[in-house]
Amino acid sequence: MQNTISYARKPFVIVLFLTLVCLWAHAQSVAETGLPDAPRASERSIEDLNYLGGDVSMPPIVDSIVDVNSRFRRALFSKGVALRVISMSQYVQNTLAAPVPADQQAYVGQSPFGNVMVQPILSADLRQLHLHHAQFYTGSVWNWVSWNPAGPKAFQLWDLYLYKEFGKDRVELKGGYTTNGLDFIGLFVGGNTSTGPQGVYAVLPYEVGMSYFPMTTPGADIRINGPKFTYLKSGFQRSIDPDGGPTEVQRNHTGFRPVPHGDKLLVIEEAGYQRPAATAPMLWFRTGYMHNSTPYLSFADGKREAGNHAAFALIDYQLRQPSPTRPAHGLYVGGTFIQAAPRFNAYDLYYEARIYQKAPFRSRPNDMISVVSTYGGHSHYLTDTLVAQSKTVWRNGASLTGSYSLPVHNGQFATLGLSYIRGQAITPRVSDALTFNATYLLFF
Repeated sequence: MQNTISYARKPFVIVLFLTLVCLWAHAQSVAETGLPDAPRASERSIEDLNYLGGDVSMPPIVDSIVDVNSRFRRALFSKGVALRVISMSQYVQNTLAAPVPADQQAYVGQSPFGNVMVQPILSADLRQLHLHHAQFYTGSVWNWVSWNPAGPKAFQLWDLYLYKEFGKDRVELKGGYTTNGLDFIGLFVGGNTSTGPQGVYAVLPYEVGMSYFPMTTPGADIRINGPKFTYLKSGFQRSIDPDGGPTEVQRNHTGFRPVPHGDKLLVIEEAGYQRPAATAPMLWFRTGYMHNSTPYLSFADGKREAGNHAAFALIDYQLRQPSPTRPAHGLYVGGTFIQAAPRFNAYDLYYEARIYQKAPFRSRPNDMISVVSTYGGHSHYLTDTLVAQSKTVWRNGASLTGSYSLPVHNGQFATLGLSYIRGQAITPRVSDALTFNATYLLFF
């Protein structure tokens, strides 16, 4: 058994070691060849200290409650460092029925649901090591939810990694403790975390073991940027616990534990075409596959088996580009397809169609309005078992969500939404819901 655990650690040790060696070797080569020191802080951008290497982005650091030109920001940036704190508050409630007792709750919002998180982040551009296009990034998180199955509740490490670009930004490497929910697939409507949670969206990649906020796992990601906006991306991470987020946090409450017993390797492969709005209407197509070697409980025979997997394909396209000076503004459409193994995953099929408008009004250039329609399938292995136990089930579910996101003031963002949901819980078979969702984000 000890040999099995040691073997599972090897991929993570190797990729982390290679990342550190690459960074160390680059720093040594600069120092030993007598090249000039790194450029002065005035020649760098503070946005180099923002979140890098993801399939989604965070709001710019200049859009902060703390003025980017304050003495505090300038003193840190002169050393190549930024300190950022993100806070989020969320409220969800069904508007079609009275709240149910806590022991009868089956979905988020069936009783009033609250979520609060605080997330301090420290990043450095590593100029002291004479490194260019590099970053050290670390953060922790306190996350609280009023209903633990929608959690987890956590106070732990969020991210701790090194990021480096090579070959004139052709290759991007990230290694350490990462959260791949921000780095792969691109599930956020509009591609930015400032829009906040907007409704009922895909959970299939997380079922298969991909790390997601607020949980982190050790691993490494590499992205190769090819010609004409093409790219290839691979991720190697320790799987989160196959029984879900609350169990992951219970077994690894600090987030630092590298390989809890039984958690093995998840491999994520993604290929895409990502044309920015600056050159033509934005077009982003991505597709990929993930495979997990961790033993999962099989709904088919009740045994623990390896081989959980999922495939995905997504596309977003800009239909209109009304402002030549602000090419990202306009109307977008998109679609998502994700399929996971029904033997291991309660939710095994997901379709999404979306339409969203950036800057819907001339007087509101940073707002976004969206309408998202979803359809999800539930594992027939699981639902057949539940029916045999005389339980009521939904074989599938669907939702329609409308939301509006807007910046309230510097570093403050709000999202308001309504979601009509049918089949919001696999069991029991509860009535349809119309949930109200309010989210408020603060970036210090």
